[in-house]
Parts: sequence; structure tokens; C-alpha cells
Amino acid sequence: MSHQGTSVPPASPPPPPAGRLPKTTNRGRSSDPIDSSNSATSDFPELEYFGVPGPRGFPPLTEFLDITDVDMLKSRHGSNMSKHHTMFFNSDNLIVRRGQEFQVKVTFNRPYKPAKDKFALEFVIGSSPQFSKGTYIPVFPNKERQSSWEGRITNTSDNVVTMGITPQTSCIVGKYHMYVAIQTPFGIRRTRRDKSRDLYILFNPWASDDAVYLDDEREREECVLTEVGVIYHGAYDDVAERYWNYGQFNYGVLDACLYIMDRSQMPIANRGDPIKITRKASAMLNSRDDDGVMVGNWSGDYTYGVAPTSWTGSTDILLTYASTKLPVAYAQCWVYAAVFNTFLRCLGIPSRVVTNYYSAHDNNGNLKMDIILDDNGRIDRNRTRDSIWNYHCWNECFMSRPDLPPGFGGWQVVDATPQETSDGMYRCGPASVQAIKHGQICFPFDAPFVFAEVNSDVVFYSRRTDGSMEPVKVNRTHVGRMVLTKSTGEMSRRDITDQYKFPEGSPEERTVLEKAEEYGCKRERSDPSTADVDLVLPTLEVSLGEDFQFDLEFVNQSDEPRTVDAYLSGSVVYYTGVTTAEFLFRDCSVEVGPRKSVKESMTVDSKKYMKYLVEQANLHFIASGKIRETGQIITSMKVVVLHNPKLIIEMPSVGKVNKEMVAKFEFTNPFSFSLEGVYVRMEGPAVMAPKVKYYSVITGGSSVVWTEVVTPQRVGESRLIATLDCAALRQVSGQASFTIEA
Repeated sequence: MSHQGTSVPPASPPPPPAGRLPKTTNRGRSSDPIDSSNSATSDFPELEYFGVPGPRGFPPLTEFLDITDVDMLKSRHGSNMSKHHTMFFNSDNLIVRRGQEFQVKVTFNRPYKPAKDKFALEFVIGSSPQFSKGTYIPVFPNKERQSSWEGRITNTSDNVVTMGITPQTSCIVGKYHMYVAIQTPFGIRRTRRDKSRDLYILFNPWASDDAVYLDDEREREECVLTEVGVIYHGAYDDVAERYWNYGQFNYGVLDACLYIMDRSQMPIANRGDPIKITRKASAMLNSRDDDGVMVGNWSGDYTYGVAPTSWTGSTDILLTYASTKLPVAYAQCWVYAAVFNTFLRCLGIPSRVVTNYYSAHDNNGNLKMDIILDDNGRIDRNRTRDSIWNYHCWNECFMSRPDLPPGFGGWQVVDATPQETSDGMYRCGPASVQAIKHGQICFPFDAPFVFAEVNSDVVFYSRRTDGSMEPVKVNRTHVGRMVLTKSTGEMSRRDITDQYKFPEGSPEERTVLEKAEEYGCKRERSDPSTADVDLVLPTLEVSLGEDFQFDLEFVNQSDEPRTVDAYLSGSVVYYTGVTTAEFLFRDCSVEVGPRKSVKESMTVDSKKYMKYLVEQANLHFIASGKIRETGQIITSMKVVVLHNPKLIIEMPSVGKVNKEMVAKFEFTNPFSFSLEGVYVRMEGPAVMAPKVKYYSVITGGSSVVWTEVVTPQRVGESRLIATLDCAALRQVSGQASFTIEA
């Protein structure tokens, strides 16, 4: 019996458990899985015959040329590594850069005869090598056959042939295996799989055709080869320094960086493009949505990991992630930026860590940060939601941008700190610094977000009793006050604010902001009249635990007397601008004569703020008030960074390679209370691997001394970096520099 027009639907699979997505695969789209593992390999057969066997089977290949030895010339001080600027890498394998020739010696069982003998060097990467995808590259001597890589015989001596190979300047970056294959009329004979013939090919900032080419030798030395960096923090008018050992040449770090790309399941075929690599890595350096390298934590509770302020370098973090396959706890913005810098420099992409002071956040391209005041001019903390970070660290990397119009290559912003999602993942960049400066925020990637970080306006609103809001002051110069990075070749700071923005108030700045508005950025259009009384807060240098005097100065710019009802609020804040506790509130009425100034002084007792302090010991003061005669609102903000005690590291100023030196670490607890659960970390490039020492308690006024014998491994300038960290005292560090001679 027919039942036309009706059908029974197929049984539906059960829905996935709540909170879990069904597993997705490539099945049905391609016969081969996507090759996304650099660590996976595919063994090639030692004997590979052509055609089908005859009645007596395949003929033996013993009468033809055979290989007896292959020398990768991988000495760290040999010509390969030295010419390729990879001599600092601590690795058992050859490491070279693309777009530049390297040498390999092949020893045969008899002299090589070019007219008769045919051989090739085969370079393979990944588990499914394919010529069309650039994952299988045969290289023939003297252009005998076409190849994307160049090969030539540079020397022949007896049975030894030296071959020069030049990888394509756009080739895949990663770990390759090399085979030597000999072609005969009947088949191919090749070397067997041998890990000693693995080699790494990196980006090449020294090659003019490479996408990361940087035409400045001092910048290349700084942004690729320098191992110790300075990361700036504190406040724009009280800049502090944090030394960091990037350790990009340490044993295992390069493999850890390649593992990060494997873990991201990035197709091998995409790993020659610095745009794709940096964008993928900016997501993988944080663990928010892909089990990436580091767990972010801004809570102040670091019980189940290492406090962000305790780290001294990237090596421990990267090696731990690669060995455990689990995210490492914990990180904040400068840790993300520092480890990302190691990743980029290790792969050969020029990079540097950048600090933006008064960085606007969580605004999605809206160029406004709102601070709410009540009708009398006092800040309403319950309704003020936006936060301005005292500083924020990100990275710049150098590359061409063929996907953008000419002029927008060069330095690009990339940021691994998880703030906003971009294309569904927590990542940011690469965004052209030139595009940000000129308001061309339509270009990928994430330029509107970075533009807002350096260009937002701080808008003070007065909230009326009926709930309405009126802008009473717009500060257009507070955000993006200063952008710093380390100077080239020196341990000093370099102000690069002019690379991100034109001078405040200049015609060019107005044009840029108008251009950004065309692309969707919203600005505060109102322009409230400027009050005729200025409110000035002091610039102070205060040590942790000290009482100090705080002065409010009222400057009357008018020819009439003025009376100001003023408020001062002092709060302990994280460096992200998030308030933890208000420890001070004062109000006062001040009379200021025409063209006069008056100071209102008050003492801030340490016992009032010490119990509320969080790791970076920032005190945030907001002063505001209302002028009785005009009804105008006046405001001013100031961050006071409390200076922590220092560590002392004593070292001889000069040492010798492979000769022991004694490093002495000393710390004195300056407080009346004990420090409990204290961790001290110390390390230095090519001098001392990261080490940790634990002290259960350091009583008030007492000192601890840690003596360590170190053995320098190479000539040059070096440095030891140390931190001390416990729940009651964060952000304590010290360093010592010295010279190592042969």
C-alpha cells in the first residue's frame, strides 16, 4: 500500500550533553586529514622501486651510488649557524633561516660523477608531506630539475660533496627532516630516518624578500637576538622597570614554541605567513578558549600557581606548558607580553614589548570612559563602571602587510591578554601601528580596539537628582598619555607615543579622530566650558609603609574670588583601575582670592592603606568639587605608586667563560611584621637556569642571604634577575649586570 506524500524522518542523534559541543571532524570534506602537527612525521622508504617487479623480482641497487654519511654542519660556531644568526640557540640540531643558503656535506661510497649520478636532498615537514603544499621539497644540485628551493654543489673532494641549499623566503617555518635520495633507473635509494638530520627553519629578518625583513641592523639585534628586556610599569609620571629574561635560545624553548602552533591545530601549510602565525599565537598565549599557555588572574589570590609578579623569565612557563600540556598559572598583561615576545623572537619575527600608560579598556571601540559624579561633584563609585588601566603591555612585531594598502606594513600591534573576543576568540591583532595613528581603523585586525586604548576621552558626568546625566568635563589627553618601549641596544626607555598618535590638539589629531568616526568610533561631542579654577594634585615618590602628605592646590584663574566645595577620595586599586577599598575620604570648603592659589594639606597614614593593599601597591586619588559662584565642576586624578624595598644581587663585574662565579642575593625585611611563605626566583641567560628558593618566614628587620655558584657559557654582556614574592609583599625585584670574557 502506498503512502504518497508522507515520510518517516530518520532517527535524530541524541543532543550533546549541556555545555559541550559535538566533536567536529574533517571527514566528508577531504580524503586526507589536515596536517597540523609539526611533531608528527612520515617515514619514507629506504628503497622505493619504480613500476612492478619482473619475474625475478626487483633488481638490486647495490651497483649504484650509495650514501655513507651526512654531516649537517650544525656546530653552533660553524659557518651555518653563525651566518644565519642562530649561534646562540642551545640545540642538538641545525637551525637556519629561510631565504639564505646553508651547507650540508654528503659522503658517498665513491666519487660523485655528475653526468652519471643523480641525487637530491628531500626536506619534509608534518605527517602528510605534499609537494603542492610546500611540505615536501626535493632540492636538486645545480638546477637539474625545478624546485622551489635552490640547490648547488659548492665543493667536491674525493667522495664528499658539499651542497648549498637556499630555502624559499616564503617557506614554512618549523622543524624539517632531511633525507638524501639517489635516483637510479630502477628506483630510489635514500637515507633512513635519523633525528640528527632534523633541522629548524626560521623567519629571516636579514633577508630582503622575507615578510619580516627589518632594514636596520641595530633594531634586528635588539628585536631578534637580545635575551634580556625591560618592561615598563608604574605610572606615567613615576615609571618603574621590570627586567625579564626572554630566554628564546634556551634548550627546549624552540620546540615549545612549535608545540604551541601544533596545539592550536594550525595547518602546517599556513606556518610561513607571519600574519597568520601572530594572530593564532595571540589567541594561544592565553587559556581562555583554547587551553593556551597561561591562565590570567587578577584576583590577588595565587594559591594554586605562581603569582604573576614572581616570574623572572619565559623559560619555565614555556617548558612547563610543553611538558604538562596544561595551561600555566598565573599571568597578567606584562607576563602575556613577555612570553609572547619570546615566542616571536624565537621564531625570528622582530618584536618588542610596549607599555601604554592610562590604557582604556572594555569599550569596544567607543571612545568614551565615563566617570559619574553626584550633583555636588562627588564621585559615584557605584555607577562608575569603566576602568582605565594605569598601564597595559602588548607587543609590536615587524612585518609586511600585503593584505593592506602600501604604507601600512612595519610595526604591528599584537596582544595576548584576554580582553575582548575577535572572530570568536580572545585575541588581538596584528593591527598596523600606522593605521592606528592615521585613524584607518577599517583595516584588519582589531584596529578599533587598539585605537580606543590610546585615544579615548575621559568624560565626567554630573548625575542629577532626577537621574538625568550631563557631561560637565571632558579630558581628551588622559588616556594614552605615554607609550614606552626599551631603547635599541640600551637598558633605557624610548618614548614612541608619536608612532601611535599626533600631538594632542594638533590639526592632524583632529583629522584622525574625524576619520575614525567615519569608521564607526563614537566620541563625546559635547564641549563643556572650562572651569576658571584649576585643581592640581602632587607628584609624589612614596615608599611602602610610609606616612605622607598629600596637597590639593586650588588655582583661581579669574579676577573674582571663588569658593570651592571639594572632595578627595583615596582608594587602593589594581593596576587595571579596579577599586578594592576606599581608605580615605575628606571634604572641605576652600576660598581662593582672585588670581591666587590655596593649598589644602592632609596627612595619609600608612595604617589606613596598608591593610587594603593589593600586589602592585597603587593608590588612586580622585579630587572633585563644585564652584559655588558658577556651579562648574572641577576634577583631577592621580595614581601614587608605592615603592617596594629592593633586592640586592652582588656579582663580580667581570667573569670568564666556563669559570665559576659567585652570585650573592640579599634581602632585608624593612617592616615590623613578618613575611610568610616567601618565594625567591633567580635566573640569567647563559649563566643560570631558573631556580626557586622558599623561606617559610622572614621576621621583621631580619635579612636572608642566598649564595649561588654560576658558570657562564658564552662571551658578552649578561645579567642576573631575581624576584621576591609572598602574599604580603609583591613586586620586589633586583638585577645585576656583568661582562663575560673569553
